[in-house]
Amino acid sequence: MDFPKLRSINAFPTQVQGQQVICIQDPQGFSQRALFLPPPLFFIVSLFDGKHSILDIQAEYMRKYGELIYREKIEEVIDQLDAQLLLDSELFRDALEREKRDFRVSRVREATFAGTSYNPDPLTLRGQVEGYFAPPDGPGKPRMENPSGALKGIIAPHIDFQRGGPCYAFAHKEVREASHADLFVILGTAHCEMKNYFSLTLKDFRTPFGTAKTNKAFVEALSKACDWDSFEDEFVHKREHSIEFQLIFLQFIYPSKPIEIVPILCRSFHEAIERSISPRDIPQIGIFIEALKKTVRSIDREVCLIASADLAHIGLQFGDGDPASSMLNETRVRDLEMLAYAEKVDAEGFYDSIRKEGDRRRICGFPCIYVLLNINGIKKGRLLKYAQSQNQGNQSAVTFASLAFY
Repeated sequence: MDFPKLRSINAFPTQVQGQQVICIQDPQGFSQRALFLPPPLFFIVSLFDGKHSILDIQAEYMRKYGELIYREKIEEVIDQLDAQLLLDSELFRDALEREKRDFRVSRVREATFAGTSYNPDPLTLRGQVEGYFAPPDGPGKPRMENPSGALKGIIAPHIDFQRGGPCYAFAHKEVREASHADLFVILGTAHCEMKNYFSLTLKDFRTPFGTAKTNKAFVEALSKACDWDSFEDEFVHKREHSIEFQLIFLQFIYPSKPIEIVPILCRSFHEAIERSISPRDIPQIGIFIEALKKTVRSIDREVCLIASADLAHIGLQFGDGDPASSMLNETRVRDLEMLAYAEKVDAEGFYDSIRKEGDRRRICGFPCIYVLLNINGIKKGRLLKYAQSQNQGNQSAVTFASLAFY
């Protein structure tokens, strides 16, 4: 491979045992391992753009570091990255096509993150999730009888359980105590590229707690109302965690009640910010919101909407010039100002608070929250929990919250 090309990856500075390194991760999850590269090695990898030959890379390395790097060393790095499926190569493309083919014919979306993000054993997992409800960090166990029926939707985080578990618990406690729904429309944040703004799937979702049925009539009705192929990006569902994580909590709070889901992945709405227009003025977004509203109204079921959404991403990992610790207080103020619009069910005010600062805080759950705020029947919201999780190693932080809507 004389012109190596790196796939689209995440790269950010961090520290390992006191040493400054660059962490590279595969956002699509084909490579499960994070790699930590010293700066000279990362410099080599940064030139894997499909345009630099190995000879070019040797010359650039000599120019920067004043010493020769042997061709064999670069080839060794190429082989290691290719084995990890991090290169845009024949090996990766073959693996991708196999996974797409297998996913296409499967009727079930398997629990991708069991064994990595949470325990795969159902009994152990039940204890793990139960712990997130425990005070002082959690809200306490939900009452299991006589829900009020007032709840129409929630915002809950999609961050990993280790950092956000108690915050999830606040939202799902409210679901158990205040919703009569047995059908949950889950608006998940898509962390990988999609061609369209929304992706549907008819597949059921399996977790260690069992298989949740997807309401195929709802999905098909929603798809028919769209003038594009809403299943074109379906493969993104395979490795996306934002729906799977909500389902773990739903199955925990309803251990015996049959529930159904409508899994929807939402792509970034950043185009609206760049054009300084309402997201609804982008035809595909406007059409989809109207289609979802119509489908929710037409189905003879109690429906609960879930926006699986984190908030700000700040610090060195995300491209800021300053560590997150210097921005936490200001971020909290801005986040709570933004969430106040959500509490008032003011979708355009919520969006405008992000647009005015050019999405400087990188609100990754913005599309899911915006769609939820546009659905009829939601009158008011209430902030249940706000949290910030700081990573000292890479001097970055993610913020998230739980809200309930009635």
